[in-house]
Amino acid sequence: MSYSNPGPGDYGPPPQPGQPPAGGYAYPQSAPGYGYPNQGAAYQAAPPVGYPQGPGYGMPMQPSNGMGTTGLVLGIIGVVCSLTFFLWFFGVILGILGIIFGAIGRGKATRGEATNKGSATAGLVLGITATVILPLLGFLAFASLMSVA
Repeated sequence: MSYSNPGPGDYGPPPQPGQPPAGGYAYPQSAPGYGYPNQGAAYQAAPPVGYPQGPGYGMPMQPSNGMGTTGLVLGIIGVVCSLTFFLWFFGVILGILGIIFGAIGRGKATRGEATNKGSATAGLVLGITATVILPLLGFLAFASLMSVA
């Protein structure tokens, strides 16, 4: 048995532009399952197996974390404003809002409607700090300075 290397004539002429090569090998114009469906035919995809169909089966509601986060942010800003001499009034107002939003956020987290109970608790504590403790300390410091003079 003798083996020989095929020459250029054994394969036929080179393919012309726009034509598939000779030898029975053709490039598919579109493979099934790829690209867009035929625009002329009505295309309906079958629903995935194992998923319920019909009304009432949707995605579960995502937890609402806005109240606790808002309480935390307002509490932080309230504490910072309460520490300054000129902005203590804004600190008290923001602290009250931090208490309100923190309490609402804690209630939602307790009912399972939110996932950030820690942020809501921190907002509640910072709101109380900004509203009550820091202004009270400031008032006591001011009173002690006035009694010394």
